[in-house]
Amino acid sequence: MLKFTDDHEWLRIEGGVATVGITAHATEQLGDLVFVELPEAGTEFEAGDTAATLESVKAASDIYAPLAGEVIEVNQAIIDDPSIVNSDPMGQGWFFKLKLADPSVAEALMDEDAYKTMVG
Repeated sequence: MLKFTDDHEWLRIEGGVATVGITAHATEQLGDLVFVELPEAGTEFEAGDTAATLESVKAASDIYAPLAGEVIEVNQAIIDDPSIVNSDPMGQGWFFKLKLADPSVAEALMDEDAYKTMVG
């Protein structure tokens, strides 16, 4: 299941685990990323908590935990090479995997059509 947030994050949810990243629209707004800071595995978040920090040639931005859960994996590749997020934001540019505290809450997030409507 693919879901989206108002903060331009995407979640690919499989078996109660959400792979989280930012959308192509977000990368266009940010410009070229030069630094990514991700949470450590084992970190627990409530929905809306600051989970990661990005720095681009334009600005610094926070990435928020879209749902409550525990980080079970982070993408070391984007820490080493932040440009992966720009070139493949919804594939190899994922940020972290979140074991959801309550997977059913994801149903309330936007689907792809609703997200596309929002960004126009």
